[in-house]
Amino acid sequence: MKKITPFLWFDDKAEEAINFYSSIFKNAKITSVMPGAGEKITGATFELEGQEFFALNGGPQFKFNEAVSMYVNCETQEEIDDKWEKLTSGGGEESQCGWLKDKYGLWWQIVPPVLPQLLSDTDRAKADRVMQAMLKMKKIDIRALQDAAAGK
Repeated sequence: MKKITPFLWFDDKAEEAINFYSSIFKNAKITSVMPGAGEKITGATFELEGQEFFALNGGPQFKFNEAVSMYVNCETQEEIDDKWEKLTSGGGEESQCGWLKDKYGLWWQIVPPVLPQLLSDTDRAKADRVMQAMLKMKKIDIRALQDAAAGK
């Protein structure tokens, strides 16, 4: 187990969520399972793209919110589109600026590495144009960000 592992508290759908996330990310695996009563698991550890997580069926006391999100670097528009479509499927919700909530209530940021690069450009007018373009987006559009940076 890694020194720091995100702990995800689900009402009673931890196993379903793990399987859902594992279907979206290419490098995914369940590393251990804590059996529960009947067919349900109590919890499990799993990995997505080398990041370890612990998921627990903890009950309805706690819900996910925007204060914590999973930040996913997507190199291409195709990857952004794919992750966005899959993570919003089945009842997920689109939000602003590359943020979305999946059907389990977990928040994700689907972001290309070029976005923080453009936003931190020393040419503040360029960075401001990129910021204004991003604020109008739900799913990030790399071409539109690059066009804004170029003043188009």
